[in-house]
Amino acid sequence: MIEDANSLAPGSALRCDVCIVGGGAAGITLALRLLRSDLRVIVLESGGMAPDAATQELYAAEVADPLLHAPGDRYRARRLGGSTTIWGGRCVPFDPLDFEPRPWVTEQAWPITHAELSAYYPAANEICEAGECVYDAALALPGGMRPMIRHFEPAHFSSDGIERFSCPTDFAARYRHRLAASQNTRVLLNANCTELLCDADGARVERLRVRTLAGVSATVEATRVILAAGGLEIPRLLLASRARHARGIGNETDQVGRNYMCHIAGTIGALRLDAPAGDIWHGYEIAEDGVYCRRRLALTPATQRRLRLASAVLRLHFPPIPDPAHRSGPLSALYLAKPLISYEYAKRLSGGPAPGLATWLRHVGNVAMDPFDTAAFLARWVRRRTLAARKLPSVVVRPRARVFSLDYHAEQQPNPSSRVTLGQSTDRLGMPRLRIDWRHSELDIRTASETLRLLRADLAAWGHGRLDYDPASIERQILRDGAYGGHHIGTARMGDSAASSVVDRDCRVHGTRNLYIAGSAVFPTSSQANPTLSIVALALRLADHIKREFETRPIATQATPPVSAPGSGLLDQVR
Repeated sequence: MIEDANSLAPGSALRCDVCIVGGGAAGITLALRLLRSDLRVIVLESGGMAPDAATQELYAAEVADPLLHAPGDRYRARRLGGSTTIWGGRCVPFDPLDFEPRPWVTEQAWPITHAELSAYYPAANEICEAGECVYDAALALPGGMRPMIRHFEPAHFSSDGIERFSCPTDFAARYRHRLAASQNTRVLLNANCTELLCDADGARVERLRVRTLAGVSATVEATRVILAAGGLEIPRLLLASRARHARGIGNETDQVGRNYMCHIAGTIGALRLDAPAGDIWHGYEIAEDGVYCRRRLALTPATQRRLRLASAVLRLHFPPIPDPAHRSGPLSALYLAKPLISYEYAKRLSGGPAPGLATWLRHVGNVAMDPFDTAAFLARWVRRRTLAARKLPSVVVRPRARVFSLDYHAEQQPNPSSRVTLGQSTDRLGMPRLRIDWRHSELDIRTASETLRLLRADLAAWGHGRLDYDPASIERQILRDGAYGGHHIGTARMGDSAASSVVDRDCRVHGTRNLYIAGSAVFPTSSQANPTLSIVALALRLADHIKREFETRPIATQATPPVSAPGSGLLDQVR
């Protein structure tokens, strides 16, 4: 069932087997996986079904360098569905190399194998509605996908891997009817978990303190608690729960909030290709199930090992939109529509020549000189994006003269100095706000520099392309927008030792018996891949672990009998 926490009687004391804090991708996935169990589940979601300014403001944070990181209430949605209500839908699995020891990236490797996580990718693909779990360009479509650049076989890159795109699926809109119809799952909206209260020895969470903005207070007692509130809110809640742990739960070795990663991303360079237009493809192809797919260039594992680089990918991109020198009517139309586009996507329309009347007039001139292409683009956008249930993932405009820029997207090195801590101010519920101090490292910049250098060399060896860029401007270009978007990773990382991590291989907080964390907060490394698909896969793995624990090792205070054996497939779990 789904209900409003404001309808609870003041001081209500609720009990359940599993309490999930957060109703985004991880929280809803956990709830779906537990639907057919005998467990009583409560999901605490801070927001409601629709955006609410007062609730969203609870995300506001202190930011050490506003030029490097967006405000704390951006790129996140405090409502049922979480950031899936605003995401772009890109689904990419992590690479096997991400799970191998890479001492040049981090001493803290994943404590699980790639095979352990990849076993859950098919189910994650289904939940994300990203089609078949096939990420090989040769197999994704009958006959294979067309090449990015025909006859170009670079020595240091592969274009065999692909991205698949969700609708993008809003998990609340897609799955709320299943949650509402459930007899064992209770979703409480507008329910803010403000503190975790431990027992006398601090080794078990006894209760969760819950408050609404309307002033209703309640507590939840759960046999097991799972924090699934996102990579920034999870460390905030752990650090703010100090009744039994002066430094916060799980923070005995000062690891909570450290190693905060996003991704390193930006648009850079001018790639000139001396090849027929038909030999170049930088757009999307549609699989038989209607899913959009796209190739990209990825540094090969051998190259990463040999040069000790982080993982990185490149996509062919149109020229920078803010600069009217591209002379493209469709691109200028997008620039002129910037006031109508959300902050998260309009941010990339910044930069270029100084904004002003002259720049605006040049963009207007581009539209006036290119009316037919502009009209065709807008009509296609309305048909395939605005009105479509499965939306075209992004703008695709073929640049004039076959000159592309490169869209760079790379792993960020874990950095203990990049961290979130508690700030000095508090929100309306009395919780300390976060202080976000995001930092990059020398490896982040070196990986970008080497990636561009290697592509330039591979193009020169091929003889039909040229990459122009200013090596001295690389750091400025890829950090122009600072930390990339809503990828909040690594703040409660997974590992074998409490000295260097927050949770163990089963996502259980070190030193506790019943507290778990779901989501990208536990990722020890960020990979080049967007995090949502792996968040869902890891949540499925955690849900199965929780069910096995109730079957084999129930805690004495368990509220209901052990769960019966789960079904063998995804459909048994979520339908």
